[in-house]
Amino acid sequence: MTDDTHTQDAGRSTRDMEERFPRALWVRLFVYIAVGHVLAAFIYLLFEVGAK
Repeated sequence: MTDDTHTQDAGRSTRDMEERFPRALWVRLFVYIAVGHVLAAFIYLLFEVGAK
């Protein structure tokens, strides 16, 4: 019976990790999105300046 309880606890812990992203992942995602937008804006600016 202790094996079943341990297995359920491990499953619950794994499920919680799958449902919640770690904080470091959110920070990395925000940085990647911000840098991606800055890079895209810079490339857009280059095209606009080049077209004139």
